[in-house]
Amino acid sequence: MYSQHSRYSRTFVHGFTAALTVAALSLVGGQAYAAAPDPGERQQPLAARVVTYDAGASAEFKAAVDRGAAIWNESVDALELRPVAAGQRANIRIVADNGWPRALTTSLGNGTVYMGRQAVDEGYNTIRIASHELGHILGLPDRKPGPCTSLMSGSSAGVSCTNPNPNAAEKSEVEGNFGAITGLVGTAPGARVARGVVIVD
Repeated sequence: MYSQHSRYSRTFVHGFTAALTVAALSLVGGQAYAAAPDPGERQQPLAARVVTYDAGASAEFKAAVDRGAAIWNESVDALELRPVAAGQRANIRIVADNGWPRALTTSLGNGTVYMGRQAVDEGYNTIRIASHELGHILGLPDRKPGPCTSLMSGSSAGVSCTNPNPNAAEKSEVEGNFGAITGLVGTAPGARVARGVVIVD
């Protein structure tokens, strides 16, 4: 009799505790906050969000685009830039043209990158261009003028700057942008993305 009563009691207490946990979510300034996870619980690594790109129209810039994507993959954990599979639609389309490099963002992780030959003809590094323009699609704005150590300083760092790597702040911002999507703590998706705006560098 005691064991059966104990089982019912445990079931009731468990259900009551779960209800209290849900009720414990409070609204502060219009946002819900939950208790921090138990540090004793083992945290499972979250899968990166896959963002596909199509470099089929990037002409002579394909190797630079692939390297720019690889640099982002080496720099952040919350997303993976991957060439699109045959027959599928890519999140990012890469196009070569004769203008200045630019990016058209439609939403976070989606848009078109234009690998403009004008900047290349002036001596700017193709891998830095590719990495910079992909940075726009990943939610980063221009930071001009800026030093060569800042990827998003773009052309303001000068023709001699060949650094294609995001700095710590740029990496952190992209982690935050995509971490919010994959479940990590971060900024709400699309918060830094100007939708439908062409960013000319």
